Amino acid sequence: MSQLPSELPANLTPVREAHVFDEQRLVDYMTAHVEGFRSPVRILQFEGGQSNPTFHVSDAGGRMYVLRKKPPGKLLPSAHQVDREYRVIKALYDHSDVPVPRPYALCQDDGVIGTAFYIMEFLPGRIFADPKMDGVSPADRGKIFDSLNDVLARLHNVDYRKAGLGDYGREGQYIQRQISRWSSQYDLSRTADLPAMENLKTWLPANIPPGDETRINHGDYRLGNTIVHPTEPRVIAVLDWELSTLGHPLADLGYNCMMYHFGEGFGASGGYAGTDLKAFGIPTEAEYLAAYAKRTGRDGIDHWHFYLAFSLFRLAAIVQGVYKRGLDGNASSETAKNYGDRARVLAELGWSMVRKHA
Repeated sequence: MSQLPSELPANLTPVREAHVFDEQRLVDYMTAHVEGFRSPVRILQFEGGQSNPTFHVSDAGGRMYVLRKKPPGKLLPSAHQVDREYRVIKALYDHSDVPVPRPYALCQDDGVIGTAFYIMEFLPGRIFADPKMDGVSPADRGKIFDSLNDVLARLHNVDYRKAGLGDYGREGQYIQRQISRWSSQYDLSRTADLPAMENLKTWLPANIPPGDETRINHGDYRLGNTIVHPTEPRVIAVLDWELSTLGHPLADLGYNCMMYHFGEGFGASGGYAGTDLKAFGIPTEAEYLAAYAKRTGRDGIDHWHFYLAFSLFRLAAIVQGVYKRGLDGNASSETAKNYGDRARVLAELGWSMVRKHA
């Protein structure tokens, strides 16, 4: 196979040296466990920052697969749980109308390719790292946004117990537990005074909205973690379930809507703050919330500023951890500096939302 099929994404590279594994062992495994598989194979690696190395596998019959594996080396017990990713994808594929790739097999035998891995189908399509979707017409942008909204509502409408995910996480008090967890994580990675972060640490637990809900949470639901049909304006699969668990659905929604409050060039992809949404064909945040509420049977979204502030606080704590690891020598100093500033900006944005609604 000297030339790659045209439908393959551009972000494929030869397998990097640190992630090379015994391809014949994989062929033997797939021959035994993946119906229709035909050897030989061509294996390429997706470039990017996934914590779980991800590979594209083409077989002799022209079928294409994606393999996600744990990284090599010593790992924290709670990290890189590819078995959880596989479990939620399989449950949703078998028991819901949430679009996910077809799962084929989970291998937890480290003796095959060195670490646990799973195999799912490869779906050709578009992945938009930039939520402004350059090159897409305003009409199609609006339809893609509506599809993104629809898929999130479908996920939150799934009966997780009937889908076999009743023990996929703890039921209830998700917000309380997350605030406590990320407050502790932030304290461990704190490198400077961030008054807005300290304010959020105090305000959030004292102002959790009444009522509690439990649904399947994606944990990182955004346009860049979906595949859009190659030509049609609709989401055909949701990817990257590493942070998924049982949680409060409005936490997922709040995270998804942070894009409305990020400015141009913020982080990796920026957002829509200051954008002429109508000219772009993108719904307003209020329209997006109303569509989600209708699809999930709600009268509206109360205490919205809380869920946004919570999502910004959580993300600020996460990126502060990245910043601290950078200072400790696990990333370039330039990257560390950028992440440190991003944590401050996120915290200040979250606290400004609280003050706006005080």
